[in-house]
Amino acid sequence: MSAPRRSAILVTLVALFAAAGCTDAGADEPAAPTSVPASSTSVPATTAVPAEPGRPDESAPTTQAPVPAPTIVWDDCGDRLECGTLSVPQDHDDPTGPSITLSLARHLADEDERIGSLLVNPGGPGSGGTYLALNATGIYADELLDHFDIVGWDPRGTGESVPAVDCTDDYDDYLGLDVPPDDDAELQVLIDTAERFGQACLERSGELLQHISTEDSARDMDLIRQALGEQTISYFGFSYGSELGSVWVTMFPETVRAAVFDGAADPTVDQLESVLQQAAGFESQLDVFLANCSNDRDCAFHNRGGSERAFDQLLERLGREPLVVSPDRIAVGRGVAFYAVASALYTENFWPQLERALADAQDGDGSGLLELYDDYLSPPWGSGNEFEAFIAISCLDDPGPQSVDEALAQVGRFLQAAPRLGPGFAYGFECALWPVPPVQKVIATGVGAGPIVVIGTTGDAATPIDSTRAMANAMEDGRFVAVEANQHTGYGVNTCIVDLVSTYLIDLEPPADDTFCD
Repeated sequence: MSAPRRSAILVTLVALFAAAGCTDAGADEPAAPTSVPASSTSVPATTAVPAEPGRPDESAPTTQAPVPAPTIVWDDCGDRLECGTLSVPQDHDDPTGPSITLSLARHLADEDERIGSLLVNPGGPGSGGTYLALNATGIYADELLDHFDIVGWDPRGTGESVPAVDCTDDYDDYLGLDVPPDDDAELQVLIDTAERFGQACLERSGELLQHISTEDSARDMDLIRQALGEQTISYFGFSYGSELGSVWVTMFPETVRAAVFDGAADPTVDQLESVLQQAAGFESQLDVFLANCSNDRDCAFHNRGGSERAFDQLLERLGREPLVVSPDRIAVGRGVAFYAVASALYTENFWPQLERALADAQDGDGSGLLELYDDYLSPPWGSGNEFEAFIAISCLDDPGPQSVDEALAQVGRFLQAAPRLGPGFAYGFECALWPVPPVQKVIATGVGAGPIVVIGTTGDAATPIDSTRAMANAMEDGRFVAVEANQHTGYGVNTCIVDLVSTYLIDLEPPADDTFCD
């Protein structure tokens, strides 16, 4: 099984804004979480190599001659929608070398109320972001749509940007294999498959794999800002988009008008600790799901109040007897089941689907679990290479254990953090065997960027609330906002958080730290 996804946005595209209130720090902790819905004008070129206060090595950067500001070529592509492209250097240290063409889209603001552009990113890493602009009317509050051009882009290596990371035509060849391995032979299959995947990525993607780091994308963001003709710009990032945003505000603080991070990982820990936090987060939400199912006679996986025991028995059976859904598809064993469960735990809106899929698997039908597995690896709103790009960017940014032996030495920690789901996190060797060396990581501080609003939900499996709080604490002026919800990312859960974000982005009035929206 692959290394787990650090974060990915699975927001409902129709936001349901239920009435709710905001309270400051000191309010009682929430009880059980509630159900939730889920111009191409040029500007003078800035210095080609900006100050990077987040780098641990403060040696003087190599200076380069200013280059002309980039230009976006826009075309109409719908009601108040424009689609465009922007050419950026493949290697930012070699601006005259090969280039990458970024795909962009924007939903235009009301001309009479326009403040500027709002860059948006959905996470991943590996997810394209143009769909956030193309579907802006179903995602963002009307106030934001009136005041901002919502500008989404497919980050380098993802979506419709060219070239994009390419590793395989069929994830079934590499992912969803049975874990934990039952013997040394099965372990060797996992190792060999992970190594083959990395080599296939290198053969099909070439030098691009060296230039798709989060830092590279943060530099692209500044080029987009220049191409939009804005001295300062606003940003709204979901999930991994928070990590990207934290690097951007650290590298280019003087260009930040406002920034919102929704559902963030802890930037102060390495990849191993981050994934351990995530494993514990998914396990916690699985416990909530199973407990709810045991207590609800209408749950399809009720099992006479024994959902927890039935889940354990089902996984054990899938390890022995994988379910064949189709002769041309991977059999539904434990590996596929881990992906399927993780997919559904991003938001409780998907819990009924998971209930039915587990119940069907009990009856010998694995099609529901296979559907959730497919949605995880190739989400319906995606363009097909999300998981390939996710692995490639993650391994470049922070690979974690650098050998199979180092990875195996951590298995016990994963099983302790997540007794049920831990194996699905522990046996991913792609980054340990990745063929491209990692880059130096930018230490996110947000120094000089002003107030940064950081949102976390009480029941977030992918980015547990404590890790999101750590992001807020890492920022020089982070303002942490908690939202009561069983889902990953909080925007759109209730009017409290929607109004708070609008007030901050439009009026530049940040909330008090430790605000709570229930």
